[in-house]
Amino acid sequence: MEEIIAMRPQEPDWDTVTAEELLAFREAENRFRASAAARRVTGDPEPGASIGWRQVSLPGREVPVRVHRPDGGGPDLPLVLHVHGGGFVGTATQSDWVTSHLAVRLPAVVVSVEHRLLAPGTPLTAAADDGWDVLRHVVEHAARWGVDPARAAVFGESCGGLISALAAIRAREAGLALRAQVLVNTAADVTGAMFDHPSAARYADSPALSMPQLRLFRRLAVQPGTDARALSPLHADELGGLAPALLVVPAEDPIADHGRRYAERLRAAGTSARLTEYAGAGHAFLSMPGLVPQAEAARAEILGFLAAHL
Repeated sequence: MEEIIAMRPQEPDWDTVTAEELLAFREAENRFRASAAARRVTGDPEPGASIGWRQVSLPGREVPVRVHRPDGGGPDLPLVLHVHGGGFVGTATQSDWVTSHLAVRLPAVVVSVEHRLLAPGTPLTAAADDGWDVLRHVVEHAARWGVDPARAAVFGESCGGLISALAAIRAREAGLALRAQVLVNTAADVTGAMFDHPSAARYADSPALSMPQLRLFRRLAVQPGTDARALSPLHADELGGLAPALLVVPAEDPIADHGRRYAERLRAAGTSARLTEYAGAGHAFLSMPGLVPQAEAARAEILGFLAAHL
């Protein structure tokens, strides 16, 4: 396994990285995450799922999505809209282990959004719009996608969890009834207070997510003059009437408290929220089943939660 990890590109200095260095690292890192060698870390896809890329045509842009569909599955399957983690890096391919499993075992059509990644000039609003707009497009064209629009859920990891949480709020406002939301090691706060949670200090040197990476994430996510509270589910004015939530929190994660506090706020607003913590697991553990054994149990819990609601 050490030789596989050694194949990853060297990380830049996150506090001083230039736009050019960030884009070069992203390209190399995403090539690695999509490679056959990386499967030893990210896990193999589930047999019985067909996996392919598709383009979603939206006003002014095309958004790639990675579609997982159970072999032999009929029409009107549930829809799971998935958003990968990474923020300024990442690809839907890195999540094939969990998304293909859900497609086969639920069964469901799992549409994983290859959203615009954070970069100078591409803030979190762009990624959040991609997640929401793809969800709305697929639901509005359900027959074309072979899904039942009345049985839809969102599922995201890290920054993808943030995008999914924002999509769940927008769905309520638009009258789109979701059945469930699954939020894994979710960043729920991009205000200046995102670093003030106790878990941020305790796990500041986490190997999977360090404070310099978090600082870069926030710099890219929130443009000057942007209301960061509007991009932070933890600070949303109204959290009632949302889809039932499962919050999966790896205990050794600098943003573990984001998930804990968001679960508290959801419950206080009357939204059903189950919080499960995985001791000994760090950030992004669900995308690393080859390294973190707790990923298996988390995947089983997510499957059970979605099956119960879809």
